[in-house]
Amino acid sequence: MCPHSPPCPEASAPDREAAHTIVSHPEQGWSLLCNGIVIFEDTGELLPDGASIAPHRPTDLAFDRPARVVPQHGGHAPAALSATGDTKRGVPDPATPPLALSGNLY
Repeated sequence: MCPHSPPCPEASAPDREAAHTIVSHPEQGWSLLCNGIVIFEDTGELLPDGASIAPHRPTDLAFDRPARVVPQHGGHAPAALSATGDTKRGVPDPATPPLALSGNLY
């Protein structure tokens, strides 16, 4: 029975990780939540019924498939190209004045 108000989410709820921490052992990498879940620092979980949930970091989704890299700027970073006045070929645009730096940047 959860003593918190509003009550913590049940262990079966999608937002179960939002429950209050009642025991924390960061030196061992785990915490016990009010709903009975043991949550680990790698984001894995052990549910009260003994079931486990594999680590699920938000960045894991980005690495599910290989990245497709398509150079679009001839190997130059877009910011570097825009400083030269051209974002397509890396060739300065004669209509764009050159960048001027003052003697004191601070």
